[in-house]
Amino acid sequence: MAWFDKRDSGVQGNTGMEPFHLQGETAQESAARFHTTHWSVVLTAREGNPQEAREALERLCRTYWFPLYAWARKQGYQPADAEDLTQGLLEHLLENEFFRNVSEEKGRFRSFLLGSFRNYLTDVARSASALKRGGGAKFLSLDAPQVEERYVRERVDQLSPDHVYERRWALAVIETVLNRLGNEAAAAGNGALFKQTRNCILGEHNSPPYAEIAASLGMSEGAVRVAVHRLRQRYRELFIEEIAQTVSRPEEIEEEVGYLLRVLGG
Repeated sequence: MAWFDKRDSGVQGNTGMEPFHLQGETAQESAARFHTTHWSVVLTAREGNPQEAREALERLCRTYWFPLYAWARKQGYQPADAEDLTQGLLEHLLENEFFRNVSEEKGRFRSFLLGSFRNYLTDVARSASALKRGGGAKFLSLDAPQVEERYVRERVDQLSPDHVYERRWALAVIETVLNRLGNEAAAAGNGALFKQTRNCILGEHNSPPYAEIAASLGMSEGAVRVAVHRLRQRYRELFIEEIAQTVSRPEEIEEEVGYLLRVLGG
């Protein structure tokens, strides 16, 4: 799956893609902008605003809960149990100002979340308590059949549970970034252009020809080509921003981007 067109990204390493760089920023500017990212807010909750930290953690959990569900399913849990366990963990993380005890040594949110899930499952097993079904408000309102459909849509028979988790995490990043880019395009009156060029932005092999897109939108082929180039640039910027929300230090951004691209390529 070609998430970035090689003509725009260059070639380096075995992913066929050049690592991202925060072009146009000094290290100081990058660090200053990073200070307010979601995971860094959670990690420094003891020194900051607890309510802000809770909201930051809640946003991350709402965005990245599905990789946990996929991991649990791959571990052998039935759909209903996987859903309840995922719900239970996220509610547990948001209870009792949990984040006050989180330290910067916890590292990437991706790794922290899976580690927390492993510990939570151990606690559930030790308590020998039945999973709760129904009743009470849930952190996430899930359409169980739709959630399970998302899980089975991707063939993961040969992947380990951890690889399934990492892959679903990477895909969740892609989905979030595309949603942000699509919303920006729609707000600028370019919603139709985004929908027709979405595969071009990702560098997919089944992308429609620029001439075909131009004819359907009443644009010149050159104008479509320029628009796609700009959308790709913005896509990369948003991708970096999204990754920054989930790491503990700015110097980890490029490494995390490269890792997720390798996961998608594997």
